[in-house]
Amino acid sequence: MLIDNQQLRSLKEFLDCEAARINSVDFIASDPVQFPRRFSALRDIEIVSLLSATIAWGNRKMICNNCNKMLEIMQGDPAAFVDDEAYEALPDDLNIHRTFFARNFKYLLRGLKHIYNRYASLNDFAAANHVGRSDEPAWRLVELMQHELAAANGGMSDSRCLPTNLTGTALKRINMALRWLVRNDGIVDMGVWNAIHPSQLFIPLDVHVGNTARALGMIDRRANDKKTVLELTSLLRQFRPDDPVVYDYALFGVGINSKG
Repeated sequence: MLIDNQQLRSLKEFLDCEAARINSVDFIASDPVQFPRRFSALRDIEIVSLLSATIAWGNRKMICNNCNKMLEIMQGDPAAFVDDEAYEALPDDLNIHRTFFARNFKYLLRGLKHIYNRYASLNDFAAANHVGRSDEPAWRLVELMQHELAAANGGMSDSRCLPTNLTGTALKRINMALRWLVRNDGIVDMGVWNAIHPSQLFIPLDVHVGNTARALGMIDRRANDKKTVLELTSLLRQFRPDDPVVYDYALFGVGINSKG
């Protein structure tokens, strides 16, 4: 992608305006980020962030309704629900969101329980395993978590919870959860982690964000995969090296009225 300096300046100005428009407290009420924001304890925030991001595909109203369903299942106390292994009482075929069932929900929570048995938080787990030293912290974190989840589930993997193809996946949902946990501008995102810095985040790439970036001439590739995430984030780091994924709000916001 070749963009001259004048085009870069114009694009940055446009994206800055869009990011400022969308990155506001008004955004929270209609977005899944509202659910982890209801909590103050770090474990609660982490559990709800991962669960909410895990089912964040499809219609946003349905996503939010089903995030509420998960909180009701956990009786509003996510950390205690995990500590007590209360999830084991759920029938495997209970539908939570589209193709995500209680069997998947239980798989993820068993893995978190396995981690929390040894670490005070997922942030501590990431820090202890030097995730922040990786060039691709999100993918490194998922690689480590895959081992933990498998160990807690008889060696089985579950792509409904974490992607298994780390060489190709865009990691959209994990990158979104990390945006919530790591960015710390005090507006929408919570900034409760320090194992990864905002400068190390990658854009949560979905169909809408990808199509918007292509329409703006930011990327050429048609696939919404890891390579595209790396290319797009690299460009965004030219605008804000310290905080490239603030532009997730901008790319989301362009044409927001047409996004389900």
